[in-house]
Amino acid sequence: MDENTALWHRIADLLPADAAEGVKDCWRIGEQESGLGLLVEGLLARQIPVSGTDRAQISVLTEEWGEREKLAPGLLRCPGDGGPAPVRLLDGERDEAEVLTGWREPELTGLVLVPWIGCTRCGRTLLRAHRWEDWDDFSYLAEHYVISTPDGGRAERILPQDAAQEAYAELLDRCPAQDTAR
Repeated sequence: MDENTALWHRIADLLPADAAEGVKDCWRIGEQESGLGLLVEGLLARQIPVSGTDRAQISVLTEEWGEREKLAPGLLRCPGDGGPAPVRLLDGERDEAEVLTGWREPELTGLVLVPWIGCTRCGRTLLRAHRWEDWDDFSYLAEHYVISTPDGGRAERILPQDAAQEAYAELLDRCPAQDTAR
């Protein structure tokens, strides 16, 4: 089993076995979008507690498969498990999810940055960088993924538009606070 399949199965296994099989079947037949919908609907309908880390990982999967906007409201309504988590999903938190502009990095010129996932250990944030469109909203797809410095003042790392999973892994696994805690 490859890494992507293992991740998909681990996330599907948050559901009871019969429902998890339906999500896994979607992966096998190439219907990831439907599988993500089944996953989020199943978690929400059954009120299954979801850890902060799993909630963020599911959000990353929905981003990769173009379903984040559609599924984020349901995912955010799923109950948390109450446990501490190294990351926290910021989607939908108006006070923290303000659109940011004016960053100095050349790759970010003219883009708006939307806070997405925050590291609870060090304060870094994973943001989505979007173009502002003529219809007075940001573009559907992110142009870049940006990991900010803990103070939020600049980009620590800028990743391309196809690197949502890589950006999330870096936020989670390369936390400076994690290194000092060892």
